[in-house]
Amino acid sequence: MTIHREGYKTIAITALIFGLLNLVSFTFLSAGSPWLAMIVFVVTLFFLLFIISFFRIPNRILSINEGQIICPADGKVVVIEEVTEVEYFKDKRIQVSIFMSPANVHVNRNPITGEVIYNQYHKGKYLVAWHPKSSTENERWSVVARNGHGEILYKQIAGALAKRICNYTSVGHAVQQGDEYGFIKFGSRVDVLLPLTAKIHVQINEVVKGGVTVLASW
Repeated sequence: MTIHREGYKTIAITALIFGLLNLVSFTFLSAGSPWLAMIVFVVTLFFLLFIISFFRIPNRILSINEGQIICPADGKVVVIEEVTEVEYFKDKRIQVSIFMSPANVHVNRNPITGEVIYNQYHKGKYLVAWHPKSSTENERWSVVARNGHGEILYKQIAGALAKRICNYTSVGHAVQQGDEYGFIKFGSRVDVLLPLTAKIHVQINEVVKGGVTVLASW
């Protein structure tokens, strides 16, 4: 396991706060109220470990298959439905949405190998990530990649806690299936818009792993 570069600053600040709070706590509380000092230590240690865990990148064997579309994120499948996609395709698509809780790994991975032909950031609201309108009204970052099988749109969506979306792709960029393409801080969701002919391999409420679980096939 490694730590994502987006977490270095946050972890450093959290560690500094942890040290300062416990220095003050043990200086002024340990003599008269040692139990209170211990509570402060345990709570702040838990928070520090949570922050470190949030930015983890676990070691895993990635699924690489040109005929398959791989899950771009860890989390739970919360939506599988036919929708009218209005941003890019402007036609009927199958939308599969993956909700990421704060406990999930938040590295986002390319679901296919191909070329980025569309990349657009949208300012927006911060509705809870499972809200039906979050897909079109929340802050989000959309990417369309194309290969010999077709085109898909995958969309990073901010939630009530997520205040920063990181995206490392650009138009014309050649992406590799399973490679990291972005990161969302503190809980959100990723939508994948697939052709109607795609065969879906996941189910509602299924827990999936980014870069590992097969989402669909062409």
